[in-house]
Amino acid sequence: MKVLFNVAHLYYLPQYLPVWNELKKRGVSCLFIFHKDTEMMSILSAVIKKEVLPSKWVATDLEAVNLYQTEKADWIIFGDSTSQLGRLPDNVRTALLYHGIGVKSCYYDADLMEMNVRFVEGEYRLRELRRRYPGATLIGAGFAKLDPLLSTDHGKMSPFDLVAAGLNPNRPTLLYAPTFYPSSIERMPSDWPKRFGNYNLIVKPHFFTFCKARYRYQRKKMKSWSGYNNTYIARPEEYSLLPFMASSDLLISEASSAFFEFAALDKPIVWCDFLKLRWSYRGPFRYRFHIRMDQGMEKFHNIGPHVEKFRDLKKVVDQQIRNPDQYHQQRKQSTKWLLGSMDGHASRRIVDYLLFGSETICRA
Repeated sequence: MKVLFNVAHLYYLPQYLPVWNELKKRGVSCLFIFHKDTEMMSILSAVIKKEVLPSKWVATDLEAVNLYQTEKADWIIFGDSTSQLGRLPDNVRTALLYHGIGVKSCYYDADLMEMNVRFVEGEYRLRELRRRYPGATLIGAGFAKLDPLLSTDHGKMSPFDLVAAGLNPNRPTLLYAPTFYPSSIERMPSDWPKRFGNYNLIVKPHFFTFCKARYRYQRKKMKSWSGYNNTYIARPEEYSLLPFMASSDLLISEASSAFFEFAALDKPIVWCDFLKLRWSYRGPFRYRFHIRMDQGMEKFHNIGPHVEKFRDLKKVVDQQIRNPDQYHQQRKQSTKWLLGSMDGHASRRIVDYLLFGSETICRA
């Protein structure tokens, strides 16, 4: 058997790697297909070298399809929708391993359901997808990305080294992991690390913040924070949130998959509702923002306190650090419904299906 991983974006890798490691254990040949990106080639190459990934490059979708045919793949795993499905050989099977929990309404888009199988994280999404797409093959496997933090089967996940980064290991550590849009980055003051001087602050932005021209002002903000000695700005090649999650006591972000991933570790989160919206999403057009987000996820927005203004952020963070168990039950419920089993074996269930095709053996 041969399995290919389509890496359209670097941030797909944390979801892929546990599955790849499980496939390797079982002697399955694998190949990562990276898409050339002029601005990010050096970063992508460095990651490939660091992770020792068997890989090939493509510049276009047509090149990718030709490569799939040449490699005689049995399975191709995608992290999002793709326009390549109609041009694949009939004997090639395709699987969707979505790159995150998915807080936007696009999680349910029809083009995500065109593959042979979709691996789903938890019971809530499994039920909703079955309701919308009764004929689809859906496998409840859990959330593979977190396996390295939950099971020694994948080797010990090394936490981010606070001391090596120049941070104080005796201070509580805050992880700020903003998404690219809609984001709170622009609403954060240039001196906010100074106001949080009794904490370590790790800033781990979304990959698009680094590589998309339209987010250059976000990069400017991060540069202004980098001069503070209690602050570490993650580099683009530090693509995985997992080591930072392992070393942090609390997560600050907006509506994003990161919240639910961090909450699954039963650590406190603080939800920023002060966002910079584009003009086309403001005022009478704010309904567009609500359409963009998955309104069905609102029932899970109670996993931590929400902050409407930056001026209130410090007070809420202090309170959560003092009382980390305040939202324990809410985190436990959201994890059960959104991420499924937390036994660290989601990737094992995914590989069981790829090899044997039985829903019974890989049910989370």
